[in-house]
Amino acid sequence: MENFLEMSSGQLKATLDDLTLKYNHFKNMNLNLDMSRGKPCSEQLDISNEMLDVITGKSDFIAKNNIDVRNYGTFDGITELKEFISELTDIKKDNFIIGGNSSLSMMFDAITYFMTHGTNGQKPWIHQEKIKFLCPSPGYDRHFSICEYYGIEMIPVKMQENGPDMDFIEDAVSSDFHIKGIWCVPKYSNPQGIVYSDEVVKRFANLKPIAPDFRIFWDNAYFVHDLSDESVHILNIAKECERSKNLELPIIFYSTSKITFPGDGIAFMACFGENLKNFKEMYSVKTVGFDKLNQLRHFRFLKDKHNLYNHMKKHRDILKPKFDMVINSFEKHFSKNPIIKWNSPIGGYFVSVDTMPNCAKLTVELCRNLGVKLTDAGATFPYGLDEMDTNIRVAPTYPCKEDLQTAIDVFCLCAKIAFLKNKFKKEGH
Repeated sequence: MENFLEMSSGQLKATLDDLTLKYNHFKNMNLNLDMSRGKPCSEQLDISNEMLDVITGKSDFIAKNNIDVRNYGTFDGITELKEFISELTDIKKDNFIIGGNSSLSMMFDAITYFMTHGTNGQKPWIHQEKIKFLCPSPGYDRHFSICEYYGIEMIPVKMQENGPDMDFIEDAVSSDFHIKGIWCVPKYSNPQGIVYSDEVVKRFANLKPIAPDFRIFWDNAYFVHDLSDESVHILNIAKECERSKNLELPIIFYSTSKITFPGDGIAFMACFGENLKNFKEMYSVKTVGFDKLNQLRHFRFLKDKHNLYNHMKKHRDILKPKFDMVINSFEKHFSKNPIIKWNSPIGGYFVSVDTMPNCAKLTVELCRNLGVKLTDAGATFPYGLDEMDTNIRVAPTYPCKEDLQTAIDVFCLCAKIAFLKNKFKKEGH
């Protein structure tokens, strides 16, 4: 097994020549493979097709409280679906607002409200001197895009084994009035697949921010997206905040985007106190009702917690072999050639890879030149700035198995070439 860290310069040059021949072979294949986003594959989408037949022209369209879902009204969602998500999350149904197909859109709405109206007696953020957000990194690029859109200054926070660096977070929010929020993906974080420990969740719930309008944006996107037979437990941030008398700190988001159809799913926002009052007021103006037909369709298809978990097992049966394929390939190529590191996720949608410094961008570029599309290197950091140029997010879910194996073979090849090219560049060759 090759180990680039132990080879002589001559051996490395010969290896690069050999790898370049393999690279040119792939180039002649005219590949067009996509591992850039965490999209469900067609096989996953197919397992929800029956939902499209749950409501037909001959169906009963009356929901609880005698609501005709074909008509206007009920801007915050039908009762059945609130009861469903309440059972899943152990958060009271009356604390939920049900939106359209995008939880990201509801996050954007929440930020927009704080920008234009403020909260907790504070000026709207747009009229405050400076607004900052804490951004656990590597993290979700679309969270960062919202901040960039509004000119919110982003502060990277290092991710650790059990969640973000809480010492840094506690010190920052207790000393800087301009810090107004933090993005969190607490279960199977994007992209590292980290699960926040009980201690981390409790420390979040007990934060003492100096800014009265500081909020935790708790994006629990992968709350039922396990890759093992046993669901990983995570503490309920709402209950922990209630115990610490900090119930207005969290704004919690869920979605069915990777449960049923991303293009036609359901988003959920859970919030409390003034947050709930403010957002209900906002949505009562913004809409006379989201798609209640889709809400009823989801409820009648998913039904309850038991049926949901059976449905998610079908997803797991499709995805687990793909993740195993990626991890097995990395182990084959790099277990004794430690020029990259990777996580082995037990849930979520991504594998996070760290190359040697100054190799991530070149790896992604080399892959793209061969027709294998990855998320831009650096996208998992605020402003796209990965100072060490190491992190790459790999999304194994969308390609079929055969295409995925080809894409991973290309990735492993390009990671090796990028390391060798960077090494020779540093040495002046």
